[in-house]
Amino acid sequence: GCDTSLPPSLGATMRALRAHSSMALRKTFTTASGAMSTAITATTTVANVRPRRSALYMPGSNARALDKGRSLSCDVILFDCEDAVSPDDKVLARNQIAEALAAGGFGDRELVVRVNPLASPWGEDDVVAMAEAGAHAVLIAKAENQDEVNEVAALLHKTCRSRDEDKGMPDIWCMIETPLGVLRAAELASMHPVTCLVAGTSDLAADLRCDGEWQHRTALLPFLSHTVLAARAHGVAVLDGVHLNLQDDEGFEASCQQGRALGFDGKTLIHPKTIETANIAFAPSSEEVQQARRKIEAFAEAQAAGSALVVLGEKGFSINDTPRHPGCPRPRPFLRHPQLREHAHARTPTATRHRPCISLSPNQTGS
Repeated sequence: GCDTSLPPSLGATMRALRAHSSMALRKTFTTASGAMSTAITATTTVANVRPRRSALYMPGSNARALDKGRSLSCDVILFDCEDAVSPDDKVLARNQIAEALAAGGFGDRELVVRVNPLASPWGEDDVVAMAEAGAHAVLIAKAENQDEVNEVAALLHKTCRSRDEDKGMPDIWCMIETPLGVLRAAELASMHPVTCLVAGTSDLAADLRCDGEWQHRTALLPFLSHTVLAARAHGVAVLDGVHLNLQDDEGFEASCQQGRALGFDGKTLIHPKTIETANIAFAPSSEEVQQARRKIEAFAEAQAAGSALVVLGEKGFSINDTPRHPGCPRPRPFLRHPQLREHAHARTPTATRHRPCISLSPNQTGS
């Protein structure tokens, strides 16, 4: 699985989280006065906690690449039916991806498929095939409005309901790679089926008529930050765009460091040789892991003592100031389709749902 490239302490933590992924956690937040009578209690379910430091695009028409994906140390494999596949190979790509998913052997990697638009000759069949094959999520290219997401969600729901064995509906990821997509990123992130936004920097730069590589992506920074803001506001994961120059190792590493500084959870990649650099850049250091553990212990001690103030070293902070990251629950928005509301109710016993990701940081194949 993908844990092999994690620092030992982080790998152990992730394995423990996954081993308890069905555990119901009860978290009590006390008021500033510490009065338990006014405590607010929320119950949520930990589901599918995983890092997303490295997400490798992989054209579905390349059978050899699909097989190699089982041995790579990336956290996410982005199987591609869309941008990296010629029209003549669309059906071949779909079939080969479905066969690879059905065969399994990918360990803990998250398996996501970028599908063709529903308006194309291949889109609907892509979505149905990936739902049947057991993809963890489908990625909508050039996502711009909620109707697109609703249509894909309804098709996924219909497909999953018709199966003999319900393995759960795949999540929906949205590529933010057009000006309109950027402006509507928050609307897309607010939707129940959406669990991740993916920056498509190459196509976005082309539409903006700007130089997306000039001086460390200066022209794209406002739009990248806007995408991160939308994701964080609605509790979903967010991945940075690709770095196309495979000969520019120094530039790629700088891009990873910049992405982490901007708040991205990981980076989309176009070649296996970049996986290790992305994994290192977006993983917490041993010192950060230890500091996080000390904070957890300090919170537990404060709660046991009935105190609303946590002291860690020379710093003090309120027990209510627990950091929010993509794994934190959030209220679910109203869903338009009755069948989707029914599906959401079946997936979530309470009014909140735990997001299936964890934050690890305080055109070739990808666009």
